[in-house]
Amino acid sequence: MQVFVAVVDGGSQVAAAEQLGLSRPVVSRHLAALEDWAGARLMHRTTRRLSLTPAGEQTLARCRDILALSEDLRRSVAAPAGTPQGLLRVTVSASFAQAQLAGLITRFVQLHPAVSVDLVVLDRAVNLVDERIDLALRISNDLDPNLIARRLTVCRSVVCAAPAYLQRHGMPVQPDDLARHNCLTHTYAGKSLWHFERDGVPLVVAVAGNISANEATALLQAACAGAGIAMLPTYLAAPLLRAGSLVALLPGVAPRPLQLHAVYASRRHMSPALRALLDFLAAQLGPEPSWDAPA
Repeated sequence: MQVFVAVVDGGSQVAAAEQLGLSRPVVSRHLAALEDWAGARLMHRTTRRLSLTPAGEQTLARCRDILALSEDLRRSVAAPAGTPQGLLRVTVSASFAQAQLAGLITRFVQLHPAVSVDLVVLDRAVNLVDERIDLALRISNDLDPNLIARRLTVCRSVVCAAPAYLQRHGMPVQPDDLARHNCLTHTYAGKSLWHFERDGVPLVVAVAGNISANEATALLQAACAGAGIAMLPTYLAAPLLRAGSLVALLPGVAPRPLQLHAVYASRRHMSPALRALLDFLAAQLGPEPSWDAPA
């Protein structure tokens, strides 16, 4: 399999032989042995070029996966017991990935160079087992009680709008005033109802508008463009609030806070890499996240 991949990547058997330190006839024998084992011709060979057959295309992808798994196993055996290493697949919403997690993951892999992270950016819940996910970050107060989860931090929201919108339409003073404004809503969270707390008492307000989206970054851009009032997570909106591009509204009430959880499949079989990432995220985020700190 190594020879086959090297031939494809190098474009010729000669290039593969040089890369692997083998003779040209040995490379040919390895290719022939792989084709015999697979029961199919994998490459068209001419004097000028090599090209993959349909069977070769399928075999190439699987060979790459198997070789990567083999290398991961080799590293895990060679590494001292308990050393964080290997691949972690982490899923998270697009807005949190862009605003916060990409930077955190960068620092994490710098601390643990034997770990690699595959970020799966999705604005939906996933089945950890079916989609081979090691860790899911979910922002919710209503997690399935059957899930194994660790709370990482709080996620607050802010109702805000661009100065240009407020100049044209005025500023809402009470939550009920939102009914007279164009509210930019999230398709799956707060499409028609926004939840607040005032002095610890829940408050629900009906909202409507001409723009909705299933991803918070799109709503942020629309709000900055003056399209309307949006309820946005502070992890996303905080820099623009400090810069004055957005203005926080309704200081007497607070949008209902949500919790950021790390969800994973098993406590018993947690890898050192996953444990290290969980501890790193909990330490970096903290009970009060940095993005909510006063400027």
